[in-house]
Amino acid sequence: MARNNKDGDASSPEKKQGRLSQIRDVYRISKQADPAIGWFMLLAFLVVFGVLLIVGFVVKLPWIFGIFGVLFGILAATIIMSRRAERAAYSQIEGQAGAAGAALTSIRRGWYTDREPVAADVARPGDINSAAMVYRALGRPGVVLVGEGPTGRVQKLLAAEKKRVERVAPGVPVTTLRVGSGDNEVPLPKLASKVQRLKPQITKDEMAMVNKRLKALGGMRAPLPPGVDPTRARMDRRALRGK
Repeated sequence: MARNNKDGDASSPEKKQGRLSQIRDVYRISKQADPAIGWFMLLAFLVVFGVLLIVGFVVKLPWIFGIFGVLFGILAATIIMSRRAERAAYSQIEGQAGAAGAALTSIRRGWYTDREPVAADVARPGDINSAAMVYRALGRPGVVLVGEGPTGRVQKLLAAEKKRVERVAPGVPVTTLRVGSGDNEVPLPKLASKVQRLKPQITKDEMAMVNKRLKALGGMRAPLPPGVDPTRARMDRRALRGK
């Protein structure tokens, strides 16, 4: 028993060190894309600490509220780091081929997602930047098809893919979205939250059945240029989650 307690005590500092190391990594990576992140964190800390300290003086408990100010100030700074780290993570992949797939795979619970596109169309051979691609996600809201690339070709791909899905899963809601900054498009940083906010329409059992049917559809119908990796956009997950 003594040995077990000793081992448990030894592991605790290691876990704390691991968390601190993760925080440092997130800050370092985020600072490369967002040099002002440190100033925003400091501002958040000072504002929260200052407000609580003033309240402490008003109620004549400055020491107690000062301690709370430090704790909540650190929490506020951490939240700011997490939000700006998420923004920095998206800025690193925005505009890259496969960015929509990378954003979709950041959705974890309750969804089936795949980084690889289910349909693609390349206007000029060898030019991945001209590619229109469609990605698919499945959750309780039904099937969500997300297109990225030139609007005209993306719309055609989305319409064709929607018909394919409706043939194998009749009655299941199919939502189509386009990633971009134009009208009727979803900005990449808001894609995951947009998908997750869709209203549930099917049960978990129905979702599992639909997933099996979608797998039977196979992969992409139109190949991308040889040697091109449509999944090369890589999102730093620790930065995205602020962990």
